[in-house]
Amino acid sequence: MISSKTATTRRIFSLQRLRPPSCAPRCTPPTSHLPLCTQHVHLHLRRQSTSTAAASTTTRNSPAPVATPKNYTRLAALRQTLRNEYPVNFPAAESTAAQPISPAAPSTRVAPTTAATPRLDALRSTLASPTDKPFSSFLTDRFKRQHNYLRISITERCNLRCLYCMPSEGIELSPASHLLSTNEIIEVARLFVSEGVTKIRLTGGEPTVRKDVVELVRRLGELRSLGLKEIAITSNGVSLLRKLPAMVEAGLTAVNLSLDTLIPAKFELITRRRGLEKVLQSMDEALRLGVRVKVNTVVMRGVNEEELGDFVEMTKDKEVEVRFIEYMPFDGNKWASKKMFPFQQMLNTITRQHPDFYLLPQLPNDTAKTYAIPGYAGTVGFITSMTENFCGTCNRLRITSDGNIKACLFGNEEVSLRDVMREYRQADEEVGAGGERRGEMEKRLLEVIGGAVGRKEEGHKPADALAREGGNRPMILIDRRVKSISGVKGVNGVLGSSFTSPSSWSRIPVHLLPASSHLGSQVRFYSSKIFPNSESKLPPKPTDPQENQLPHLTSDGSAHMVPIHAKAVTTRTAIASGIICFSNPVPLEQIRSNSNKKGDVLSLARISGIMAAKKCPEIVVLCHPILLTSVGVEVEVIEGADSSEAGPFGGIKVTAKVTCEGKTGVEMEALTAVMGAALAVVDMCKAVDKRMVIGECKVVQKTGGKKDFYAEEK
Repeated sequence: MISSKTATTRRIFSLQRLRPPSCAPRCTPPTSHLPLCTQHVHLHLRRQSTSTAAASTTTRNSPAPVATPKNYTRLAALRQTLRNEYPVNFPAAESTAAQPISPAAPSTRVAPTTAATPRLDALRSTLASPTDKPFSSFLTDRFKRQHNYLRISITERCNLRCLYCMPSEGIELSPASHLLSTNEIIEVARLFVSEGVTKIRLTGGEPTVRKDVVELVRRLGELRSLGLKEIAITSNGVSLLRKLPAMVEAGLTAVNLSLDTLIPAKFELITRRRGLEKVLQSMDEALRLGVRVKVNTVVMRGVNEEELGDFVEMTKDKEVEVRFIEYMPFDGNKWASKKMFPFQQMLNTITRQHPDFYLLPQLPNDTAKTYAIPGYAGTVGFITSMTENFCGTCNRLRITSDGNIKACLFGNEEVSLRDVMREYRQADEEVGAGGERRGEMEKRLLEVIGGAVGRKEEGHKPADALAREGGNRPMILIDRRVKSISGVKGVNGVLGSSFTSPSSWSRIPVHLLPASSHLGSQVRFYSSKIFPNSESKLPPKPTDPQENQLPHLTSDGSAHMVPIHAKAVTTRTAIASGIICFSNPVPLEQIRSNSNKKGDVLSLARISGIMAAKKCPEIVVLCHPILLTSVGVEVEVIEGADSSEAGPFGGIKVTAKVTCEGKTGVEMEALTAVMGAALAVVDMCKAVDKRMVIGECKVVQKTGGKKDFYAEEK
């Protein structure tokens, strides 16, 4: 049995512990930074309800715990400390020796008797959250879902190039005049808050690259008088550190950090940039400032699923919520079900390491299933958009950087609020300015918002359907459409219209990413290509006068083998890939059923590729004979539905990885392996397909030499 005084002490102590020390001065007037403390109380209540149930089970099925004198000494010390913070009437400490708690005692909980204080009264009133007026009909859809959470994208720009988010060549940036101005963002936010929105999250792109992000947070903070309770931001953390103190001072209450790996080399591989240390520093600074922190981790099979345990351990001493997100399909990230590591597998992986991993009660509108480990300061969440969606309780709306309202993350329908506002006023006109047309403008905006919310579907389509149909924005934009590729260049030229790709985003080889990386610090992963018609241009790269000279040619133009005797011996690796596109369905049917008359197509192609790599110096006359340490050839079937890869009738993708310990690279060996395997496929299938095309044969990675690169570097 838990006594009244013990229950009171534990509850108040938990409230004090969950509130960061730096939060105390700001929380003294009860209305300042109230939402932050509300979230801490929510977490406390979720933990308390679960731990109470667990304690009840323990009492019934195991020997009762024994209260020791040491416990009572600590309890007395806590009482004295808490009296300085809360005027609570605690009973005097027992002077008698501690007695075992009787298992037969009733388990009735006695409500804590805390005296009223301004802070506690404010917390209670916030948790009760009674509304003074009915929720806006404009923000309520036909399924009775009330949308009180608004996400606003404030920029398209980003300082990273994450594989699952942005194409390797970057994106075509919109002209500044097409994006919402600061005044327009505040105008939209003010209208939504007046209709019932209580939480606003700033997103991007990367919101911290916007120069006036601190001022934007401050101006959003002025909307608290209209009912806004929380201002949050989602950031990659690279440039957040130096702006974070000012943003917290301006009113920021929560930070979500995107972090997919804790390994520096792999971070550089996934994001094509460096910066892991800065992200971790930003997290520590946010915790120091008393900001609620969540870490968002997109889990991809073959990329980072082996790091689940490392992320869970992060919650042992840090009061953060690590949220594992199922890999989701967006334009340009080449989503496939085999790349997704689903929720149940994540849960099983963690439970094997932590059998006491338990589920916390879910709050209304939670996107994550939240778990905890006894004794750990933080929690672990799972966002299961693909396997167990939470559409039925969705309360989120999105405003894109160019001013469109998007009711569903995976929906294609968008309506412009920017155009409506600009019919009535200039983008730089003062927000809230009067005028006889102001009321008319707000009425029009609410009609557009209400129409978009009213058309929101009950739930999004399954993951496979989303990936197959496409048309949704890349994650970096969650917005604009782009031009499609006119054809896929191959060995025999440009493929016909039947092989055109529905998207212009580059084919990011996520399936090639290793489970762990040992790449040296000299490797550079970057891409700075901009579309020719983009208004944003990068400055021209300085060139070396001798950079464009072919090393195989002498001054008079004759060819020779490049001398390598002065080069250092290093571990050199090259990865190349290529695609064989079929022009009818028969070859793929034979490969699936292994009914080709010449034998097993995939196995023989793999062996042919390995043999070709060994013969490279005999085929490419200026290549040095090299002792190869490993040759790996993977032959993968591309289904016909994946027309962006091989066309409507499918094909074969060949990937070769060659490694050596030597003085020169092995790119030609990797390319020769790809072509050897591809030619074997053509030879075995030519009886049923006379129009096969070998295409996209290229080096996608090269490391260990003077000029290392990854993917699309030119």
